[in-house]
Amino acid sequence: MENKHTLSGLAELDFKKLIDGKETTLYVLTNKNGVELTVTNYGAKIVSLMVPDNKGRLVDVVTGHQSIDDYLASEEPYFGAVCGRYGNRIAKGRFEIDGVAYDKLAINNGPNSLHGGIKGFNAVVWEAEQKDSRTVELAYTSADGEEGFPGTLRTKVVYHLSDENEVVITYEAETDKPTVVNLTNHSYFNLSGAGDPSIGDHLLTINADYYLPVDATAIPYGPKEKVEGTPMDFRTPHEVGARINDDFEQLHFGKGYDHTYILNKEGGELSFCARCLSPQTGIVMEAYTTEPGVQLYTGNWMTGGFEGKNGQRYPGRAALCLETQHFPDSPNRPEYPSVVLRPGAVFQSKTIYQFSVEK
Repeated sequence: MENKHTLSGLAELDFKKLIDGKETTLYVLTNKNGVELTVTNYGAKIVSLMVPDNKGRLVDVVTGHQSIDDYLASEEPYFGAVCGRYGNRIAKGRFEIDGVAYDKLAINNGPNSLHGGIKGFNAVVWEAEQKDSRTVELAYTSADGEEGFPGTLRTKVVYHLSDENEVVITYEAETDKPTVVNLTNHSYFNLSGAGDPSIGDHLLTINADYYLPVDATAIPYGPKEKVEGTPMDFRTPHEVGARINDDFEQLHFGKGYDHTYILNKEGGELSFCARCLSPQTGIVMEAYTTEPGVQLYTGNWMTGGFEGKNGQRYPGRAALCLETQHFPDSPNRPEYPSVVLRPGAVFQSKTIYQFSVEK
């Protein structure tokens, strides 16, 4: 079998492996502009994303690994992954639906459950089909009781690379029993190129007047608060690193930004979420979503202690995430937008990351 290589330097055979009786592989998407997106069906992960910079060179703007074996051993199990069935945290690993308690969720992040548990959607092999040169469709059926969640949940995720240099991610899910669903993609971006040591110089804008303050375990503890007058304010462009070390309790708790922003919107329409620019490459990423919030995470816990793609290392704050999603601990917060999915209903969500260049 020919061992094809991608523009990002990945060998396709390095992504062939049998896990839980299912074969993993690497799917390569390209558009008319030469942009390349690679996805593996292990965890429905985005592995690489090559976009042009202000000199016309293709730059890989997401962190990741060189092979499936590296992903299996990674300190960062969420690189590029779909997180589910509940992305973000559920306090103390418990919630109720219709008076029925579900209290057996894995406690895998301090006293809380994070990103679906020990073996969430990021750590399973999805069924996948490449529809055309720009589209791959992935599906996973999560059994009733898997990781403590009720209901058999059938989930479909589609990655589409448009000729407008958009990575379009659509999610759908259906259940046979009332359950909770919160799906997101956990790509770590560095618009100066994956392997660049810091995103501190990135100029970030977030379309949010409010954020959710959290306690020391990263669970929201009270009502939303205004970003105005705080280091959390990205309503106008600010360097990510300009205030990240300010003497501000919320930044102390997470060693930087790891917070949900409540987007300025009504309902579930597709709307502007955030804009990020690298002054080094001129690469601009704009995010749009139907979700009510976005989690800004600035890679605060990355160690640089392992090799990523092409021998790169990713130290702390070498990438940032803009995880479009519902709010953390929503199953226990009736005042938040509901994450309950019932039989006969279809969960639907859409997020777009669009790339361009500022000269």
